[in-house]
Amino acid sequence: MGMVKIIRNAKVYQPEYAGVKDILILGDKIAAVGENLKADFGGALKAEEINGEGMAAVPGFIDGHEHILGGGGEGGFHTRTPEAGLKDLTMNGITTVVGCIGTDGVGRDMTALLAKAHGLENEGVTTYTYTGAYQVPVPTLTGSLMKDIMMLDKVIGVGEVAISDHRSSQPSFEEFARIAADARVAGMLSGKAGIVNVHLGDSPRKLDLILKVVRDTEIPASQFLPTHVNRNAALFDECLEFAKDGGTIDFTGNEDIDYWETICDEVRVCKGIRRLLDMGISSDRFTISSDGQGSMPVFNTKGEYQGIGIGKASCLLKEVRECVQKENIPLETAVKGITSNPAAILKLNGKGHIKPGFDADICLLTEEGLKLDTVIARGRIMVEKGKQTVFGTFERS
Repeated sequence: MGMVKIIRNAKVYQPEYAGVKDILILGDKIAAVGENLKADFGGALKAEEINGEGMAAVPGFIDGHEHILGGGGEGGFHTRTPEAGLKDLTMNGITTVVGCIGTDGVGRDMTALLAKAHGLENEGVTTYTYTGAYQVPVPTLTGSLMKDIMMLDKVIGVGEVAISDHRSSQPSFEEFARIAADARVAGMLSGKAGIVNVHLGDSPRKLDLILKVVRDTEIPASQFLPTHVNRNAALFDECLEFAKDGGTIDFTGNEDIDYWETICDEVRVCKGIRRLLDMGISSDRFTISSDGQGSMPVFNTKGEYQGIGIGKASCLLKEVRECVQKENIPLETAVKGITSNPAAILKLNGKGHIKPGFDADICLLTEEGLKLDTVIARGRIMVEKGKQTVFGTFERS
């Protein structure tokens, strides 16, 4: 495994388009981006050359909301969803993942989530987590939300706290405001984002608790990252207004959108991003996450369980591809949603850009069709020519 790598003649998206360039990787960092780069160590080290011709080099994908531990199943214990393996990430271009707990904050807890995050990092990707789950009071590891964020390196915020959903704890305004206040101060004291990742359900209350905190307290909109904003059209309209007022919104990707678009009024990600851009909202104001391994229950109008599916991390690249192919959104704009934008709002230093000094997390996509060809995580080739080259401990090589 070479310490020195040079990607030659790729179309580099930093994510801003930088032209056809070489990328020099030293160890786990990007050392240079330029033309005709050379690395001469007097024969002591030989650079490994990677042919990037006909490829788009984009930053490694950041999945800001994934149930790496699996999720609780709303159809009983036998519907608990499985954990993410290394291949679920790398084979979908994900080099950084933020793990969270959802509906089930009992059978899934912070001890297990952190252990899982450390395991995936040992296997080669970068991991962070939120503390908490749907529930309020927030289930933590140390017994204190602030202590979890300040003292546990991997914890960057709190989530996914559920509102406007029949599965939420129905937090009061005071409880919800306190979570945001504590997360904000803990983030400031520890140099982290202290973000509140908020699960939005289908209720007509939509963003009410978030908007009330922003309106009635000193806490800014930037402290929140509401997710599943595209789950129905009415909710999405309100989320666009939130983004217009300076908030950031997180789209949830969907592999089976043709089905959900029809039965649930779900907004297709590419159409939603097109609307956001057409409204003149900054392209820095959206992220896309996969909700991977999360349970996707179907309920009828009475709130009765009908069946269950599972979130797939493969939706990230699929959504970027649809932005480009269906809505003519430039690749450099679409890919911000899974690279520089989540890195900025989550304060993931060294992530989300192909620039000197940043972590060597890079995906090479075929220019034709935007298919995943090569994935490099912290300087290590995880996927080559579309095939997995580094395997998780219990994955077959």
